[in-house]
Parts: sequence; C-alpha cells; structure tokens
Amino acid sequence: MSGLQCLASEKVWFDKHRYDEAERRLYEGANGPATQQQQSSSNAGDQELVSRMKSLELENQTLHKVVVEMKAALQRLESRVAVLEKSPAPAAVQCAKTAPVRQVKVENGGDEDDDDDIDLFGSDDDDEEAERLKQERLDAYAAKKAKKPALIAKSSILLDVKPWDDETDMAKLEECVRSVQMDGLLWGASKLLPVGYGIKKLQISCVVEDDKVGTDILEEEITKFEDFVQSVDVAAFNKI
Repeated sequence: MSGLQCLASEKVWFDKHRYDEAERRLYEGANGPATQQQQSSSNAGDQELVSRMKSLELENQTLHKVVVEMKAALQRLESRVAVLEKSPAPAAVQCAKTAPVRQVKVENGGDEDDDDDIDLFGSDDDDEEAERLKQERLDAYAAKKAKKPALIAKSSILLDVKPWDDETDMAKLEECVRSVQMDGLLWGASKLLPVGYGIKKLQISCVVEDDKVGTDILEEEITKFEDFVQSVDVAAFNKI
C-alpha cells in the first residue's frame, strides 16, 4: 500500500485551523457587546466611588472646622473661669463696702476721765436717724393708703311690683315707685309683664349701695303707695 493510500484511509482534518479561526471569530463577536457592557458598568461604579470619596472628604473638612471652633470656645471658657476664680466674690466685696470699721481715736497720757469721751459702741444718733426714717416711711405709706378710694359694695336688684287689678294706672304706679329717692339708690330700666286676667305687673331694676339701702326699706317705701301697689317681690338679687 502506498503512502497516499495510507493517508486516504486515515481520518485526518486538514482544514481544522480554518474552522478554529472561524469559531474564534464567532465567539468574539458574540461576547463583544457583553464585554463592553461590563466595562461601562465598571466605569459607572468607579465614578460613583469617586463621588462618594469626595463627599466624605468635604464632610471630614467640615467636622474638622467644627472641632477647631469648639476647642477655641472651650479655651475661652477656661480663661474666664480662671479669671473668676482669681477675683474676689462680689458678695464679699459688697459686705466689705457696706460694713465700714468704726475708728476709735484713743489718746495716750490722758486722765481717767477722758475714757468717757471714747465711743466704743457708736452714738445713739444713728439709731435715732434710723427710727426717724422708718417712721417717715410708715407715715408716707399710711397717707398713700388713705388716698386710695375704698371699694363700695353694690348690688343689682330686680323688683316685681303688682297692682290691685287691671284698672290700675300703671304709668302712675311707676311714677310713684321712681319717686322713692334715697342716698345710694339708682333706678334703672322697667317694663310691664302680663300676670293674668288682663293684669300686668311692673318689673323695675335698681342699683343700691349695700351699706345704705336694703330690700326691706325698698319694699316698705314702695308699699306706702297702697292705692296703686298691692305687693312688692324681689325677682333677682346680684352682687356687683
């Protein structure tokens, strides 16, 4: 058997390199867009990371500035505390100013009688002056209180004045009621209200000073007009 016959009988793929090249191109073409998409996703992720790093740097700078300002404020506060600790207390200074030491002049070589001239406990003039100022303040307060007007207790009264019958002249009845005048009495509005069977009663209001006028004296004075008035009742009584 010759060599050509042997090669023909063997299963040999002489064009394999061409098919491999075509397969490689096929896969490169298929995987090309996916690779580009991965690259673009990677670039977007890198940009986001850079943006976050810049934001963190700005935030770090802001925090650093705040810390520096707080340190400066703390130093100023410590300086003020140190100054206050070194300075004397205001209360002590005020006490020292308001409590002067009484100086006593003592002369040496004097007689024993001169000891009476030394005032060790102060003079009574200070006590008299303080007492005088106190009395003046009390008098001024009393005078101011006396000038204030005293509150006058007053009351608002609503009276029901009933006539004898329906033939009573109600205008004349009201005139009689209003003719009652006394210190501390002030008449107000009035109106006629039906009672029944054509009879009307007079309802009239007044303001009285409690210390001067009472309901009893009002009823007594109004019922004196017995030709017109049958009875007087207190419909309402309110303190003002």
